[in-house]
Amino acid sequence: MGELEPFLHQLCDAASAETMRLFRQPMDIVNKDEIKGVSSFDPVTLADKAAEKVIRELIKKNYPDHGILGEEFGEENIDARFCWIIDPIDGTRSFISGLPLWGTLIGLYENGVPIAGIMHQPFTGERYLSDGSQSKLVHMNKSKDIHSSNTQSISDCLLLTTSPKLFMEDELEAFERVEDACKLSRYGTDCYAYVMVASGQVDLVIESKLFIYDIAALIPIIENSGGRVTDWQGNSAAQGGQILAAGNIDIHQQAIELLNSN
Repeated sequence: MGELEPFLHQLCDAASAETMRLFRQPMDIVNKDEIKGVSSFDPVTLADKAAEKVIRELIKKNYPDHGILGEEFGEENIDARFCWIIDPIDGTRSFISGLPLWGTLIGLYENGVPIAGIMHQPFTGERYLSDGSQSKLVHMNKSKDIHSSNTQSISDCLLLTTSPKLFMEDELEAFERVEDACKLSRYGTDCYAYVMVASGQVDLVIESKLFIYDIAALIPIIENSGGRVTDWQGNSAAQGGQILAAGNIDIHQQAIELLNSN
């Protein structure tokens, strides 16, 4: 594990060279849903593909026996003991809108269990990471430990989600029960929401329909800062799905009860 943090930074350096070259620049955007014949908008850019390509190349060069699962180029050797989970640009909608609320997500699983991860926002230069121990923020050549919130009552909570429109009807009703109980809610934050939980800025994130690469890197960052990440029933979130991230176990339990009350 001692060599892991430098390697995570190496991966982010390579990826950011590709993403920042195209951020806030004219670019071609492909709608993956249109290709599938679905009438919705799921964008991908050259930056997504180029960033994932360089990440994969470095992993295969340094850890040829490890597996890789990425959003853009699929899976390789995923039955290996160690498997890297990559989302080169989480928040592509923010990326193409010029908003710095996207990030590169790189997680590491051991036998299906999240053990390390990093979220890098290249425009601001922030890197939130955990190498399996304490979570930290690395920014402007300084590193500091981060800790999630100790808010005790859900009525004092700040809640984030990417968009309520992503919920199914019954999911939206469950989300709104929590939202109505909280002090404040904000939308449109993608992966940035989760590192705000890890750093104690907000208390809750509730989302649905996440893929494994949307959450893999974020679970260790939150849980090693003192928070908790599960599905809406309190089970493992390691494969994605309905996601609840909370700053501490007390707020997590209060949110679980509201999500599952009828």
